[in-house]
Amino acid sequence: MKREAIIVGLSAIIFLAACKEQKKPDTENKQVCITDSLAKIITMDTVKMSTVKDELSLSGQVSFDDNHVVKIYPFSSGQVVDVKVSLGDRVSQGQTLATIKSADVAGNYSDLSSAKSDVSITKRQLAQTEYLYKSGIASERDYTEAQENYNKALAANRKIEQQISINGHGSTNASGQYVIKAPTSGYIVERTANPGSFIRQDNAASLFTISDMKDVWIWANVFESDIAKVKKGYDAKVTTLAYPDKVFSGKVNDVSSVLDPENKVMKVKITLPNKDMLLKPEMFTNVVITNTEGKQSVAIPAAAVIFDSSKNYVVVYKDKCHLEIREVSVIKTVDSTTYIASGLKPGEILISKNQLLLYNALAGE
Repeated sequence: MKREAIIVGLSAIIFLAACKEQKKPDTENKQVCITDSLAKIITMDTVKMSTVKDELSLSGQVSFDDNHVVKIYPFSSGQVVDVKVSLGDRVSQGQTLATIKSADVAGNYSDLSSAKSDVSITKRQLAQTEYLYKSGIASERDYTEAQENYNKALAANRKIEQQISINGHGSTNASGQYVIKAPTSGYIVERTANPGSFIRQDNAASLFTISDMKDVWIWANVFESDIAKVKKGYDAKVTTLAYPDKVFSGKVNDVSSVLDPENKVMKVKITLPNKDMLLKPEMFTNVVITNTEGKQSVAIPAAAVIFDSSKNYVVVYKDKCHLEIREVSVIKTVDSTTYIASGLKPGEILISKNQLLLYNALAGE
């Protein structure tokens, strides 16, 4: 009997302890009034209907804006003698970027010299033939032929001069030296030229790429299962490892129509202003896309929700001395807004700041 009494006593203690741990807040009305001093530190908000925002987190990468870049290509083969700039350098229009030694350039000047000689020779021949023609010694055919030869020499000379002019006139000389200069001001975002390297005639790659970096593109990766959740015009928030506390806001400007064949993701483009030059090409980013085309739901400030005993509650305001604890069913919380499935109606007023003081008083804690 004594043993049974001990067991019963322990069971009672355990039961009472369990009841104490699972004690739920008293949601029945109690006479708790908001004093004048308390009224100064609380905030009240009205329950509203709002469109449920749907967020999608993506990984991305910073890239320069292809619409505001200048790619510099070599116009002839040769060897890079010197490179004056490095990746990321700020350059001004007309600044020397590199020097190339080119046999093609030297050949153009050699052809120009030969063409000038031909012009001089055909000009003298034309003058002599014209004199003989007027003296009746040379035929009209000889005179016409001399004119054609002179005109051909002029045309050949003009062609070579135009070719040199197009291919860096003022930046080349007869020794074959070709100086590459910046056509615009900006930042070197790509560089493939290195001292000592050779440039072949079939080279299709640019030597330098210059961007003003005033705007950048963010390329975000969307997996196939999330394609339907992203559309052009959706809001986007971008953060980086370099500036974790800074949020860059933009919109989805373009959505790719095909998947990347390598990693099977769809690319979306977000254009961001880069006024302070904080965003650098090749930076990794975290992108949050917000979809505002969802269904309507009751929305309240996220700060108004009190989580207690595995449930969510709010403090509803009726009047100064009529407050009520209300259990609510939460759909989701996005940014500073919580969407409610049940427990509240639009138009009701609740306490959203320092409501825990009132909650404790109403719950009898």
